[in-house]
Amino acid sequence: MGLGGGGEQRRSGGEMMAMASLFNDQQNPIEQLQVKFKKVESGFKTWLSKQSLPVEAAVVSTMSGVQGALIGGLMGTLSPEMPQSGVDPQAMKQAQALVGGPWVQARNFAAITGVNAGIACVMKRIRGKEDLESAVVAALGSGFAYSLVSQGLQGQPMNAITTAAGFAVFQGIFFKLGEKFSKPNPEDPFYTRSRTMLLKLGLEKYDKNFRKGLLTDPTLPLLTDSALRDVSIPPGPRLLILDHIQRDPEIKGKRGK
Repeated sequence: MGLGGGGEQRRSGGEMMAMASLFNDQQNPIEQLQVKFKKVESGFKTWLSKQSLPVEAAVVSTMSGVQGALIGGLMGTLSPEMPQSGVDPQAMKQAQALVGGPWVQARNFAAITGVNAGIACVMKRIRGKEDLESAVVAALGSGFAYSLVSQGLQGQPMNAITTAAGFAVFQGIFFKLGEKFSKPNPEDPFYTRSRTMLLKLGLEKYDKNFRKGLLTDPTLPLLTDSALRDVSIPPGPRLLILDHIQRDPEIKGKRGK
């Protein structure tokens, strides 16, 4: 009787472990939503890159402008009201450009983000890269746009030039700081194909598993189920990865050599 009870307990324990493993392998709804969103985003970027320059610039400017308007509108609802008396009209106009209602802030942020993104898109398509020069030119354009919509045609030209120059200086500083603190990992070139594969399959969260196990691009033709299991990749993703490798002509060809 005792032995039989022990066997039942072992079987129950094994079943519970199997169920727990299956539960852990399943992605939660939030992760699934993130994966689907990234797939849609990747597909949209691919489609956009194939369009003509005017179309791409218009779409990018519009999307960025809408995002900027939403952010500006939210900030405008939180901004304090400006006093209406006892203040110089010109000073009040300049202050309202910085601290205004939802409409004012939405308009200003839409101009800044839309123009900046549009110019940056054009510069990248023409020059083939994102660098300091492109960032500064985009900031100059967004500075002029901000000065135009906030002060109108009656604004002093020197104010527009000063605003644009200030935008360019800050953008240049932020760009250099971003370069300094986001230098690419020296190992990145060895994981280009694997990272692309995982992104295409919606499994980019397992990129760290590949790096931990040193599964570099040259090892892709040699990958096996046990190798993927050793780096703690669940069964479902393992099947998708192996199937992709089997279907990829270039990787499959190297495997056969």
